[in-house]
Amino acid sequence: MKRVFLLGIILILLCGCTSIKNDLFEDIIYNSLNSEMTTKNINRLGYRYYLAKGLSIKESKPYNDVIISNRYNYYLYVDLVSYHNQVKFTYEENPQAYFSRQIIKGDLFGYIEINNYKNNQYLLEIMYNYAKIEVVVYEDDIKDSLAYAMSILASITYNDNVIANTLAQEEFNTTEESFNIFEVIGRENYLGFSDEESEEQTNHDPDYIN
Repeated sequence: MKRVFLLGIILILLCGCTSIKNDLFEDIIYNSLNSEMTTKNINRLGYRYYLAKGLSIKESKPYNDVIISNRYNYYLYVDLVSYHNQVKFTYEENPQAYFSRQIIKGDLFGYIEINNYKNNQYLLEIMYNYAKIEVVVYEDDIKDSLAYAMSILASITYNDNVIANTLAQEEFNTTEESFNIFEVIGRENYLGFSDEESEEQTNHDPDYIN
């Protein structure tokens, strides 16, 4: 019998229990992908998703949100263009990563790659269902953060009519911001910033990614 994993994991995280820390990465991934959770509590232009208790929206822009927990910032990017065009992607697992895995369920696909970042922290990049989450965490929090991220990505549903209408508007195609959800940033200098970029980010959160 399938577990309603997302509800269970919310209780685990809220109660401070440690059982999830004993789970394998594969168990967290499998249970997230096979959850029966259907509730959506965040509505955006062309898509909806579920945000678990313990998480909240810090900042929202078209097609990306900054989601916060009590310790970390989760950067969510949604690629409506790739979804609309049903872009296919091939991920090559990285043997040098802390953890690297392709994830596929039916027609949906993605990857999880975790790389050492700096100051004993790790960069988690989770891409699934035409969306991506990035978060930098300490090692003890990797599994909790992976569960949070997977619960969001696996819950995303799209509105095809709204997306088609949105894509027809010229301003969407000329947006100032662009983000490649298929790119694995952690393989490129571990997010090394230039001196100028670092100076500009002095007043930002220390785990700011993009």
